[in-house]
Amino acid sequence: MTVHLIKLCVGVEEPEELRQWQAMRRKQRKAAGERADTFHITRMVPKRKEELLDGGSLYWVMKGSIRARQRLLDVETFTDNEGINRCVLVLDPEIVLTELRGRRPFQGWRYLKPEDAPPDVAEGGAHDDMPEEMRAELKALGLI
Repeated sequence: MTVHLIKLCVGVEEPEELRQWQAMRRKQRKAAGERADTFHITRMVPKRKEELLDGGSLYWVMKGSIRARQRLLDVETFTDNEGINRCVLVLDPEIVLTELRGRRPFQGWRYLKPEDAPPDVAEGGAHDDMPEEMRAELKALGLI
């Protein structure tokens, strides 16, 4: 059974900003001869690895709402230079926009059940050029 992760995207307000930042980091790491895939390092290691890799995604919370997701490709563990165990969440570089769903701040990451995950925003939809906040408000009012 698939399960997802949810995490705050600290310092990033828009999915496009995350896309640009990740592309810059991949380029920097490649130039330095380091691994050039897309990943996020966290301290806690998810215990439900098999469920996460069965179609799971990392959902990003920006400005108080879930706004985007990236498919999880792998969950790796390592020990850093200070002897602290860490986790590498290897991500698909494609950032998929989701419908806005409000989320209160929290620390670290949390599991997210598939039924609690917001649907993806359909590309090329009738309201594709509308600002995401406006789309969410109109949807909440039942107007779209």
